[in-house]
Amino acid sequence: MNAEQSPKIVIADESPIRAAILEEGLREAGFTSVVHISEMQGLLTRIYALDPDVIVIDLENPSRDVLEQMFQVSRAVRRPIAMFVDQSDAASIQASVEAGVSAYIVDGLKKERIKPILDLCISRFNAFSKLQDELERAKSALEDRKVIDRAKGILMKMKGFTEEEAYVLMRSTAMREKKKIGEIAQSILTASEILK
Repeated sequence: MNAEQSPKIVIADESPIRAAILEEGLREAGFTSVVHISEMQGLLTRIYALDPDVIVIDLENPSRDVLEQMFQVSRAVRRPIAMFVDQSDAASIQASVEAGVSAYIVDGLKKERIKPILDLCISRFNAFSKLQDELERAKSALEDRKVIDRAKGILMKMKGFTEEEAYVLMRSTAMREKKKIGEIAQSILTASEILK
């Protein structure tokens, strides 16, 4: 694996010894671009500045506050995140899943486990991202459908068109103007609001 292919990985860890274990495990696994952040103050700003491909967070005995800060990072940064903790409870695990942590590993900081965990973390993140994108597309299509139906109703009322005629007019206008039919429908709604 050459440096160009190697994803940039940020390790957020206040313990230099634990960070060294992670770093060694990553380098042995062929990850050459690894940056260690040891200061948790302003972590989000630092992560944004580095713009890593993957984030590894290691917390020995995380307090509620520290965990919440890490979950905020997870929600803000759309990147695969692997979080190592020494001990945990069901509520923290649940909170990590809700915050979008891709892999939450309790008592698992062994350097030979790092590569498989990271691979799992990345593939889980990608699968989750794909689902999120599909959900967004479905929501958008549903919104378009509602707008188109309302615009058809306006054309039928104002112009005396049938539903089919209203749709054909919007579709042909969209094709002529090289726009989406949803945009044409939105224009009709906007115009009807102004003309009220």
